[in-house]
Amino acid sequence: MVSPILKRVVYPALANSGYLRRRAHGGAFCTLTYHGVLPAGYEVTDPQHDGCLVTAENFRSQLRLLKEIYNVVSPGDVQEWIVGGKELPERAILLTCDDGLCNGLTEMAPILVDEGLTCLFFVLGLSASGEPGSLWYEDLYSLIVAAPAGGYWFESPALTVELADAAQRRTVWWELVKRLSGYDQEFRENFVEAARSQFGLSDGRYQRSFRGRSFERAFEDDAQWRRFGILNAQQLRQLVAMGMEVGSHTMSHPVLSQLPSELAWQEIAESRRALEKALGKPMWALAYPYGDAEAVTAREMQMAEQAGYECAFMNIGGGFGAALPRFGLPRVHVSMEMNLAEFEAHVSGFHREFRAKLAG
Repeated sequence: MVSPILKRVVYPALANSGYLRRRAHGGAFCTLTYHGVLPAGYEVTDPQHDGCLVTAENFRSQLRLLKEIYNVVSPGDVQEWIVGGKELPERAILLTCDDGLCNGLTEMAPILVDEGLTCLFFVLGLSASGEPGSLWYEDLYSLIVAAPAGGYWFESPALTVELADAAQRRTVWWELVKRLSGYDQEFRENFVEAARSQFGLSDGRYQRSFRGRSFERAFEDDAQWRRFGILNAQQLRQLVAMGMEVGSHTMSHPVLSQLPSELAWQEIAESRRALEKALGKPMWALAYPYGDAEAVTAREMQMAEQAGYECAFMNIGGGFGAALPRFGLPRVHVSMEMNLAEFEAHVSGFHREFRAKLAG
């Protein structure tokens, strides 16, 4: 979180003075990560949860700022830099997008094409199928938010859940995400179905699952589909045909550090194989789900290298001047509430170093 003084006073003053762009001069490399663009017609009802996406207007403004000040390079350029030592221009910026939501194809890619830019989209191995689907943890969040207040007991895993106000529900959700990440995809899907039954949410709005026609019927509103649905194999090929590149984001988006080694390896390695088979292209890059120090340990970094990836990306610590470990590359996470000056403060590396000084 950024304080209102930094957001509205300090960062705009630094940006307007030209300090932030001067500060980034000579910087080697910076990666930005998005999670999608809000679909036209989609109504934001939960700013905290939807805040990982950006508006189309802000996305275009950010791209134009990057084109004016920095050198936005292609994923192919970055691969050649990592593998072959190709020299990148000063202040090189790589654009990435996680999760593989449908709005990446319908909202985000057209803007990128219009601006003459490319992006590396990190998608789930589940997207290699031709079936519709969604993110299990977003399904779970929707159910927890909509459930009547009270206590609920689950048999597998054995636990009791108390639901009260919005803040408490978000805490419950995140604790469940971490706990359920210790199991395989099928177990998590079954838990989501059990939660739907326990909470008494059987109407169409909540009939969402990774597979099956019930998912398609659940999204009669096309904007809802573009917000929550994930791309399938045919749509991934459309994305590639638009000039974009694809990388792996694991099979099903668990917190990898919570998994036993065998399941963590499957998530990392099988997603690479599934996507390569579907697209006929090598998956040279991995983005760790959640991508922070709690979700990613040395074990996951070693697995990424052993699975054949050339590099892997975190979701924190980005901005010019950051260290660039090959299997823990930092990124700037761009969110809805960022204004343009705050965005520039993150890209320049000023925000990261300012926070580090405060913490020290």
